[in-house]
Amino acid sequence: MKIRKSTPEDIKQILSIYAYARSQMKRSGNPDQWKDHYPSLEIIEEDIRNGNSYVIEEQGTAEDQPEIAGVFAFICGDDPTYERIENGRWLNDEPYGTIHRIASSGKQKGVLRCCLSFCEAKAANIRIDTHNCNAIMQHLLESSGFWKCGQIYVADGSPRIAYQKKTRM
Repeated sequence: MKIRKSTPEDIKQILSIYAYARSQMKRSGNPDQWKDHYPSLEIIEEDIRNGNSYVIEEQGTAEDQPEIAGVFAFICGDDPTYERIENGRWLNDEPYGTIHRIASSGKQKGVLRCCLSFCEAKAANIRIDTHNCNAIMQHLLESSGFWKCGQIYVADGSPRIAYQKKTRM
């Protein structure tokens, strides 16, 4: 798999991947994390404009165009969502990158692992959050070396489990 910055030409496939991810979350007992229209087209376009949106492509054959297997936003710098943490604390107060809105098309295994490898090469600390009902993501993060640090609140006021991983000492 290969990671590249998203472009406006990718939006149709990105929207399809997010729709698939929302349906999978609902099927697995997590109907509330992304509701029906999150992330919105405006959020996706803003991520692309700001250079924070990435796609993970499957390797196609010589005559095939690579298909997008996953999408995520990676933002380096302070994230206002993570300013306040309850019932715990961050591993450190050093600079970090944040992974947001990661989703897979469901056609390729290893999308999260590929994303994490990419992000870990760019930041000494990675933060990410997930919904309390997203047991699948919690398991994947914890098995990838992330530490559960406490609880944060996203823009709509709903709580999320906050994780952090130190990638370099």
